[in-house]
Amino acid sequence: MRFTISQRFFFDAAHTLKREIEVEGSRRIHGHTYHAEVWLAGERDPVTGMVIDLGLLRRRLEDVREQLDHHLLDDVPGLHPPTLENLCVFIADALPDLRPSLARVRVWREALGDSCTVEF
Repeated sequence: MRFTISQRFFFDAAHTLKREIEVEGSRRIHGHTYHAEVWLAGERDPVTGMVIDLGLLRRRLEDVREQLDHHLLDDVPGLHPPTLENLCVFIADALPDLRPSLARVRVWREALGDSCTVEF
């Protein structure tokens, strides 16, 4: 059997963005509360019964969160431009050696109702 397990986190951050519409507001520094969810897929360990120890996953995600939370996303190395799509990739790239394997990353801004998901 193959299981999928997930863990969510959130972070508050500011950014600017060059867009074709809503230009003025996007170019000024503004902030959002972002939510992210990471899914892992694999078989459960026959000894522990777990796909992954969620404590280990939370620790790894806290490391990612610290790189984003209360930062100007424009200045985060490897992220520019700070789009939802690039945030998904940034989070995935921060977890290259995670086992079981990364299956999906989703980032959304609940207040605005928008989201982006990347699957592997």
